[in-house]
Amino acid sequence: MKITRLTPDDNGLVDWPTLSSHKRVVMTIGVFDGMHKGHQAVVRRVVELAKKTDSLSVAMILDPRPALAHTYANEHDGMDLPVDFVDTQALSSVEQRARVMDELGVDRVLVLHYTMAFAAKSFRFFLGQMVGKLGMRTLVLGQDAAMGANRKGDIKAIQELCEATRVFELDVVDDLGPGYTWVPSHFEPKMPEGTGEPQDPREAMNKAELRGWSKQNNCRKVRVWSSSNVRYLLSQGCVKAASEILGRDHAVEGAVVHGEQRGREIGFPTANLAQRVEGYVPVDGVYAGWLVDLGPIDDDANNDGGTSDGGTAASSANNAAQSTASSGVNAANLASPSAQMRMAKGSPWRWPAAISIGTKPTYSDETGINERVIEPYCVTDDWLDLYDHKVRVEFTQFLRGQVKFDGTDELKVALKDYADQTLEIVDAK
Repeated sequence: MKITRLTPDDNGLVDWPTLSSHKRVVMTIGVFDGMHKGHQAVVRRVVELAKKTDSLSVAMILDPRPALAHTYANEHDGMDLPVDFVDTQALSSVEQRARVMDELGVDRVLVLHYTMAFAAKSFRFFLGQMVGKLGMRTLVLGQDAAMGANRKGDIKAIQELCEATRVFELDVVDDLGPGYTWVPSHFEPKMPEGTGEPQDPREAMNKAELRGWSKQNNCRKVRVWSSSNVRYLLSQGCVKAASEILGRDHAVEGAVVHGEQRGREIGFPTANLAQRVEGYVPVDGVYAGWLVDLGPIDDDANNDGGTSDGGTAASSANNAAQSTASSGVNAANLASPSAQMRMAKGSPWRWPAAISIGTKPTYSDETGINERVIEPYCVTDDWLDLYDHKVRVEFTQFLRGQVKFDGTDELKVALKDYADQTLEIVDAK
């Protein structure tokens, strides 16, 4: 699958590439943040129609998220988001979204830099460009899609344009899923009390209670299958409910950096992620999940899409080679494994992990460090060195909130328990 990045000029015009000289194009357009089940339904339809008509399947990702870009512009006199702006509310990076699209069979991904000049173009102008420049003959959208200046290009308007011009077809996918729910317009992450996966707070409410809660929190109505709902669930520690909507465990990706090395000293070496990570970080707490080694930062293998304190640079590769036979990975591919291969079930680059997110309350008074960190501990006998590697951290289940222990001995007992729980959970899954 080929990925092409496009940036509009100051007038909002795009130098569109030639996708094919002989094939028609079936395409979809959107943000696809999180690539949840609703997004997947749309993308699968694109691939299905493209195969039926011997066409090219194309997905266009708008980046940054239009809602964020417009909010920033409204607060900064119409300015575009700075290039280095970090969207901490995005569920997934563009690369993560494109990776899922690749798995679903998409031929081409176009990543369009969303600017205010581009946003000012009408949906008629934009779709005219899609037909004339890209060769689009079928547009596939979800039921509540809208595009163009002031989002005037909703499904009804686009269908009317189709019927008037007869140059492309509109295919609307039933991507509503189980219906709608309510999400607070503004919310703060709330760490669950006690142990175990928390319940979605809305599930225990009757209709009257939900109505009152919605008014009190100035809630907005969203799809159950929506990025907004997933983001809210993760902020409450409900990772299993979020994973159900995503169709896979939620994950973040980032570089492994040197930490305080306290984990190694007490027998639980962790992979400390850099402060800047790709993906939405769930609420503070301890989670059971997985860590995947996506390879060295400067290795192209982790683009298609670094665990422990210490070790040797070759240790991860050696462990992978030793595990090849049992995992079914072709030895010929070990030299340059793809991100998909590394992430696959049974991969030798994948380990169960007990994951801590928080400020290390047991030691923060002593160190004076209150920085929020993500620290996965790989539950394995392998000796891993993942410094300066990019890793993927997948969240399977919430175990408990952050706790300040009386000392190192009490912490070690808890860490052993987290590791045991992690193995039990991932083995059951």
